[in-house]
Order: sequence, then structure tokens, then C-alpha cells
Amino acid sequence: MRMGCLRVWTLAGLLMLLLALWEVGCSEPSPSPEPLDTGTALHRQKRSWVWNQFFVLEEYTGDDPLYVGKLHSDVDKGEGRVKYVLSGEGASSIFIIDENTGDIHATKRLDREEQAYYTLRAQALDRYTNRPVEPESEFIIKVQDINDNEPKFLDGPYTAGVPEMSPVGTSVVQVVATDADDPTYGNSARVVYSILEGQPYFSVESKTGIIRTALPSMDREARDQYLLVIQAKDMVGQMGGLSGTTSVTVTLTDVNDNPPRFTRKSYQFTVPESLPVASVVAKIKAADSDVGPNAEMDYRIIDGDGLGMFKVAPDKDTQEGVITLQKVLDFETKASYTLRIEAVNRNIDPRFVNLGTFSDTATVHITVEDVDEPPVFSSPVSKMVVSEAAKLGTIIGTVSAHDPDSSNSAIRYSIDRNTDLERFFNIDATTGVISTAKQLDREVNAVHNITIFAMESQDPLQVGKGIALITVMDINDNAPVFAIDYETFLCEDAKPGQVIQTISAVDPDEPPSGHRFFFALTPEAASNLNFTLRDNKDNTASVLTKRGGFRRREQSLYWLPILIGDSGTPSLSSTNTLSIRVCDCDPDGMAQSCSAEAYMLPAGLSTGALVAILACVLTLLVLVLLIVTMRRRKKEPLILDEERDVRENIVRYDDEGGGEEDTEAFDMVALRNLNVIRDHKARRDVTPEVPIFFSSRPPPYKTVPDNGIFREFIWDRLKDADVDPSAPPYDSLQTYAFEGSGSVAESLSSLESLSTDSDQNYDYLSDWGPRFKKLADLYGHSEGIYSK
Repeated sequence: MRMGCLRVWTLAGLLMLLLALWEVGCSEPSPSPEPLDTGTALHRQKRSWVWNQFFVLEEYTGDDPLYVGKLHSDVDKGEGRVKYVLSGEGASSIFIIDENTGDIHATKRLDREEQAYYTLRAQALDRYTNRPVEPESEFIIKVQDINDNEPKFLDGPYTAGVPEMSPVGTSVVQVVATDADDPTYGNSARVVYSILEGQPYFSVESKTGIIRTALPSMDREARDQYLLVIQAKDMVGQMGGLSGTTSVTVTLTDVNDNPPRFTRKSYQFTVPESLPVASVVAKIKAADSDVGPNAEMDYRIIDGDGLGMFKVAPDKDTQEGVITLQKVLDFETKASYTLRIEAVNRNIDPRFVNLGTFSDTATVHITVEDVDEPPVFSSPVSKMVVSEAAKLGTIIGTVSAHDPDSSNSAIRYSIDRNTDLERFFNIDATTGVISTAKQLDREVNAVHNITIFAMESQDPLQVGKGIALITVMDINDNAPVFAIDYETFLCEDAKPGQVIQTISAVDPDEPPSGHRFFFALTPEAASNLNFTLRDNKDNTASVLTKRGGFRRREQSLYWLPILIGDSGTPSLSSTNTLSIRVCDCDPDGMAQSCSAEAYMLPAGLSTGALVAILACVLTLLVLVLLIVTMRRRKKEPLILDEERDVRENIVRYDDEGGGEEDTEAFDMVALRNLNVIRDHKARRDVTPEVPIFFSSRPPPYKTVPDNGIFREFIWDRLKDADVDPSAPPYDSLQTYAFEGSGSVAESLSSLESLSTDSDQNYDYLSDWGPRFKKLADLYGHSEGIYSK
């Protein structure tokens, strides 16, 4: 039985047939098979040759599908019994096959840069049984490249730098262009480089894209930047090739090829002689065309008569030479200075030493102006010593100042009282002699730092300042005392000779050889039978017991006077009392209770008696509480009720008296009686429980009023308010209804006129003026309104 083989035919494949035979061969012919029979098993001994690769051009723009190639099987006798099926990448969507003829066409435009090849599978089937007549065969459709992509500079545009004055051929930067076409097929991806702009300063290597300098001695100071345009062209630069361009910005970097140069050879400056030390006198600058570190320079004074008076240093930011003053100027001593200053580059490039020295010099003239200067002290700080025992007026020392000007004006001295607030010292305005004005105390202030003013007599505005540092020397004027307030506890079971306290002393004085204190009991305490004192010879002393058996119920507190003396001249001492409290201690000697014990009464009362006593005490306490509660309830609260707050409210009494006919109301005499007022403790800022009615007829008083009565009444009421426990905790209004003891005119009230037996003569009212005319008409005539 003989089977055919599947053949793949393309136009290009016919030309490459011989090259493809090494991949797949065709089998030798075999006996011819029987006609296809679905019931007969098909056996293939050997396959015929198969062409397994197609080629198709990319970017086909025709209207008809592009013919790719043809599939054919030896089994196909042209009877229409064989059909061809295509599967794989792009089958049906991009590539279609004629199932009768096996012709393959591409229905879409292909782009090799998107996909370079497609892998497909082909099979020949029996049209009627749908059984394969050939094994499935795999083949590739390769997209053949055309020159449809121009070179591109993916990293452009470029920036680069190259030092100025670089030799010809110095590499600047390399540019790279890429072409998306197939580099293995033709010249579509073979790129060459050329320079379109930037000549004659730079060149580019055609194959590598390396840009190099083309001219020597390019000077940054003349031109510091160049713009280059580089072209990349495929097809090895031949006609019809595609091209792309990019820009390259080349900046010349600086080198130190320029020396510093002063714009002038001589400078003139003027400064006042009062210019403070370290002040800036002047600034000069040498110009340098270079930049950055190449323009940094140092300045130095190389000659002149001001080497010690002035100093020059570079300013890091501006590269100026800053001239500063090193010493005090004095016009009277020297009026001008001359300096020769050199500026030199700090970083010199040895490649350009042959161009000349990288330094320059200039002359600076400085003129000193005369100014009226304040007085100058011979010593800025005058140190003096005085004993704290110095008497008033003791001379401590002398300060001296002079006028540095040629006028040599007289000097007057004074003390800045802001530095001597308590006025401990005086100074003689003419001589500058300082003396004591108050008693000094070293323990309060050991050093006095005072400022002395010196002013010119001719110009008081010219004032110089000096310091007088006065140290107060110590004398032994303070007695030693206890170092702390000791609290000594003594256990009841203390043994004789036991140390119960160690004491030390302090002394504000400071003797040169240090303190040495002596401790002893006072003469009246030396013979006591309870305690003794031992001087430890190290500025401490120990208090010891002389006996044992101390009892709190016998005596709970002891006072021990101790005499402490110092070693000064003269020696001073003081008596300090040590309190010793007897305590009940635990076994470790720690004080537990130091208060006097309350011992119980001797046993003799029965339990019932004790219970009865306790019940009585409780009953009394309850009664006291009830009384206090009732008394408090009678008084209205002053704080809880906002309507009765006398701080901001008026207490209103809707109560009217009985008028002139009411003679049964409250007697006003009670208000005039001081004894009654003192007994009455009611507060005027508390709402009264019972309305108060004032007497309608106060008794007349014929005595002359005395201000002392009012003063005494007010003070009594203030005392009552201060001690009143029910007083509110804030300022309140105190109302005192007290009229005094009468007036010269006696009572003018009409209430008194009700009496018909009065023999008072009111004619004098006519002499009091028009304001009393009405009263004079009523009471001034013998026939008044009460005459019958």
C-alpha cells in the first residue's frame, strides 16, 4: 500500500527547495494503495517530504489577501476527497486556507516588529470520513522585514561636559541610536552617525557615535556652551535610508587658566581712630575669570608699616580681601598706614604654569581720622581689698583715667549706682579715691563689682567706663551655731554612757586656716545628772547619757544648753539648746511614741458605772448638737438663696409703720441706747424674722452731737461682724440705724409739734434763709396752727 506525502509550496520555497531537503525528506514510492476505504485500516510506512517554512513580507498594503503558500499531500489525486485544515497562531484570524486546494493567504497587514513569526499546524483529512490521511504537520510563517523604522535616540537629548582647553580628539559623550528593523536581514538596521550642527568645534565617529573635540584651546571664558545636532541613518547611510536626529548640549567646564588681577593698583581708605578692634576697615577684590574652586584665592600683607595693626583674610562667599583692625588706633600717635597686599590663586593647575604667575599685588593707603575720644582708664579693671571691719570713710583705693585727645581735658569720676544700689562706696569726683560709705559685711556680699564713670569736664558726653573689683576681707564677727535644728530622741531603756546625738556647727566666717570649733556644756548645765558632752576634736561633739531609767511619765522633755566656740581672734561663742525627748522604743532602738502617756485611773469603778458615765457624755453631746442645729435654723442662709444675696440685691420689706399716730410700735430709743445696740447681735444683712417698726416720736436730745459717739458705735459694730460665726464669707452691707445724740437746731420733725405745751421759740427760723421760710411761717409766730 502506498501513501502520498504532504507538500508545502511557496513561491520562495520553490527557489529554496534544495536548501530545505536537509530538514525533511520525501520517502521512496511504495506500492499503490487500494482506494480509500473506511473499513480498511490505513498504515503509513514513511512520510513524503514536507516544506516547513513560509515567508511573507510585512506591511503589505494591497486590497486582496496576500498569498503565502500552498499545502499539498501526495494522497490528494485531485478527486476532491482530501480537505486541508489549518490551526495554530493566527489561524482563521490572520491566515486562511483553501480546504480544497491548500492555498494559504494572509488577510491582515503584518508587522515584523510586533511579531516576527507564527507557528501553525496543517493536516489533510478524508472529506467523507473526516479521518486524517496524513499526520499533522507543523510549519512556521516568518514575517520578512522591510525598512519601515527609522533610527531613534532613546536616551536623547544629551547633555555633556568637557574641560576647556582640552586637546583635539578628547572624548565628550557617546550617542546611541536603535533601529527596530531586523538586524539579521539586509541593511535596514545598520546605522551610521554624522554631525549636522556643531562643526568645526566637534566631530562624531560614524560607526560608534562617539563625539570628540575638533578644535584646540576652546576657552570657557569666551564661550562656555555649544549645541550639537547628531544624525543617525540606516541602510549604511545610502540613499533611501531612514534617519533620526538628536541634540547634544556640550558645556565647557572651567579650569584654572586665568590668574587673579586687581582692578586698581592703589586703594585709599579713611577710618576714625575710635574704630573698635576687629572691625572691618576695608574690602578689596582681585578679579578672576575662573569660577568655583579655580577662582578661590588667598590674600596676605607682604609689606608696609601696618603689618601688626591690620590683618587681611578672604571672604569665602565673595572672594574679597577683608582688611580688619588688630590694634587700637590713635591719631595722636600715627595718622596713616600703607599696606602692600598680594592675592594668589589657591588651586593652581600645573598645566598652565607656563601662562605666567597666578598672583597680583596692590597698595592700600589707610588714613586715620581724629575724633573726640572718651577718657581711658589706666587699668580697665582695678582690684582692691578692704576689711569688713573698716570704718566709714576708709580709703580703699584710687582709679585713674586720662583724656587721650590733645586737649587733655580734666576728668571727673562717679560711681554707676546701678552697680552699687545700697551705696556702700563713695568716690572723690576729682581724685578718683574710693572710700567706704556704709558698714560692710563679707557674709552678705564678699565681692563688690562696681562700674566707675570718667567724664571730660569740657564735654560731659564723653564718658569712659572702668571696673573696680573690691574684695571684702573676713574678720571673726560671727559665732558658731548648730549646723541644723537637731531633734534628739532618748529611749526609756537607754544605758548610761550611751551616745544619743552627734552634733556639729557652722560659722559664716571663713578663717584662712579653716574652722576649729570647741564644744562644752554651759556652767549651769555641767553638773546635771542626766547628760554629758564629749568634744570629738573634729568639729563635732557627742551627747551621752549619765544614767539610765528615764521615764516619760516623770519627765518627757529635757533641755541641754551647749556652748560652741570658734578659734578666731577674738574667739566668739554661742549657747545652743538641744531638746531631748524621752520616747518608747522598739527592740531595735527605734522611737515609737514620744508623747506623754495618759495613765488610767486606779481600778475601783464597776463596768456599769463606766457605761453610765459614757451614756451621760453621749447625751450631752446630742443636746449640744440639737441646740446648735436649732440656732442655725433660725438664721436664713446667705449664700444658697440668690434672691437674698445682699451683694447684688435689695432686700425688700413690705412693711409700713403706723404713721404719726402709731405710738405703740418699736421704740427708737433702743437704737440710740448704745448698751442696747451692743447686746443686739442680729445681722443687718440677714432678713429679719419680725418686722421692725420705728418709733413715731423719738425723744428729743438737747446735747451737742459728738463725733466720738459715731466712731465708737461703728467700731463696735465692726467687731461684732468680725466675730459673728453666722457672717457670710464675703463682703456684705452693714446697715446702722443710728442718728446720734441730736443737733444744734434740735429736732425739726413735725412729730414734735403735736405737743401743745411746748414753749420752744422758732422765730430764729426766719433768719435761716428762704429754704426754711415754710417752717418759719408754720412755727415762727405765737399764733400758729395750734392756737385755739
